[in-house]
Amino acid sequence: MSENSNSKIENKKTKKRKTIIAVLLILVVLYIALVNFLVSAALIPSFMRKLPFFETITERSLGEQMHTSDIKANLDNGRESYQKWLEETEFHEEILESSDGYRLVASRLDPDPVTFPEDSHLWALVLHGYTGWKEAMYPYARMYYRKGFHALVPDLRTQGESEGDYIGMGWTDRLDCMQWVDRILEIDPEARIVIHGQSMGASTALLMTGEPELSDRVVAVVSDAAYTDAYTMFGDKLNAWFHLPPFPIIDTAVFMLKVRGGYDLRKASPIDAVKKSSTPTLFIHGDRDAMIPVEMSQELYEAAACPKEILIVEGAGHAQCKDKEPALFVNKVFLFLNDYVPLH
Repeated sequence: MSENSNSKIENKKTKKRKTIIAVLLILVVLYIALVNFLVSAALIPSFMRKLPFFETITERSLGEQMHTSDIKANLDNGRESYQKWLEETEFHEEILESSDGYRLVASRLDPDPVTFPEDSHLWALVLHGYTGWKEAMYPYARMYYRKGFHALVPDLRTQGESEGDYIGMGWTDRLDCMQWVDRILEIDPEARIVIHGQSMGASTALLMTGEPELSDRVVAVVSDAAYTDAYTMFGDKLNAWFHLPPFPIIDTAVFMLKVRGGYDLRKASPIDAVKKSSTPTLFIHGDRDAMIPVEMSQELYEAAACPKEILIVEGAGHAQCKDKEPALFVNKVFLFLNDYVPLH
């Protein structure tokens, strides 16, 4: 074979290698872009609301809730009195700066001095769920208000009126909420604090109980529809919402989030936190929850080292236990708390 022929063959091989490398680089860039897109779509509310499929996912999530006649009747029956209460109740704004410089906002309501003339040192820190806002938790704040509690209801970072970069899935929120605990203790050094969380807010509360720095003035937690860990939950939702395999996308997303947001999603693991907890905890979950499986609360309950009880509400979807069985829900919460706080 001539030298010229060898040269042509070598040139073809070189060109082929370059083409393969170029294609691989393009695929890598596209994969990184996809993962970055998914991180933004899942954890930046202002970004996710602009997406064409945001409404579809929201409608699907609502469709997965239970829409039984008793839940509808319970909501309808309480709507008028709740609206009247909202109009008559004075809410105070509380503002603090997070440890990393974000403005965080909460609403505070204090017991009615006519109904509860004596100073109350009972406080409830009430935490909303993923992509939620403080106003959605006012019905739960009202539940405590009726028992003579002060209630502090924050917008978690990046949600509602609070600033932030990424939804923290409980991990960054646990530190923000420990600052809210400190704020309560600035207002009332004798406060006895219950943390009541729903969904991501419940997971935040559980993560707080794993922190050795958590104030001993936090006397109990009510965890409504918590997840065991954010990593597993996101893997499930990636498959359910986008029909994409969790591996390797979630692992890459964890890395991207650490680079972009500065925190490790794997650490958002309430099940690890409750193993170290000594804070009495009531776990609540609906057995028809299509967002966070009821088995997650059961696993959390089994793993928890603290004094604990569990309530599984039959026929309730995600965070619908109070709507499904309002009397059972309220009675169970305050029977549990009665062992740890001096209820009126």
